[in-house]
Amino acid sequence: MIQPQLIVGPGALGRLLAMRLSDLAPVTLLGRRPPPESLCLTSPDGQRLQRRLTGATPESLTAPFRGTLHLTTKAYHAAAALEGISAKLAPDTPLVLWQNGYGVQRTLTRRWSGPVLCATTSEGAYVTEGGVVHAGHGETYLGHLDGAHADLAEALAALLSRAGLRCQAVGDIDLRLWHKLVVNAAINPLVARWRIRNGQLRDRPFRPLVEALLDELEAIMHAEGIAPPAEGWHGRVWRVIEGTANNRASMLQDVLAGRPTEHDAILGPLLEAARRHGLATPQLSALYAAG
Repeated sequence: MIQPQLIVGPGALGRLLAMRLSDLAPVTLLGRRPPPESLCLTSPDGQRLQRRLTGATPESLTAPFRGTLHLTTKAYHAAAALEGISAKLAPDTPLVLWQNGYGVQRTLTRRWSGPVLCATTSEGAYVTEGGVVHAGHGETYLGHLDGAHADLAEALAALLSRAGLRCQAVGDIDLRLWHKLVVNAAINPLVARWRIRNGQLRDRPFRPLVEALLDELEAIMHAEGIAPPAEGWHGRVWRVIEGTANNRASMLQDVLAGRPTEHDAILGPLLEAARRHGLATPQLSALYAAG
């Protein structure tokens, strides 16, 4: 029998995981407030699937939980969310981190007593009042920052793939997190600031801003010794923009909903690296200052 799956964070990604995994494993969706008892998943082809899910709060979670924990909160809530339920978890509970940005992954990998895997995904999803819309299929990569726990990563990748979320276990998740960080930094702050869809970055006055930002990001990655993707940094970012042209990026969704954003988690590590290498980053610094 597949182990129970505890998903902490009932936002878009948490709901998507819960709905996709619910046919294959016992799923509990945990939030600070009780999540909805019934959710509707709208698939990319428009099909609608209704499911009743087990919901929980930190106070109501039955101890000790034994299974796999997926932490899908925003980066700035991740450490506190794990701390809030840690006493109710078996100490060897596998933990999967789904956060954007780069930083909390290292912190929680060192802090948690059980095996920790990190995931990066390009699956598109957004919350609706009664559920979640799976806006577009993407790819998910999963692994330990130092390449450990390969068997666990393979098993979880297979489970996610069976659930309809194409996933691959990898030994270089650290590199892939840097790649995702560059993509997020080149897209999210701009679309959030100007409240536009991703595809509008292809047009003036935004296209030159993206190019200037990519020049700075490329210099930071070179100084850090991070190998570029096969198509180069510019090629990767423009391919993502093209493929998600109609999407509202996660940071824009947060701005429109009046929620805090992952501004610090995405831009902070890059600015810190730039300072460490003495690099000038006028575009990146301006975006960070704009909030």
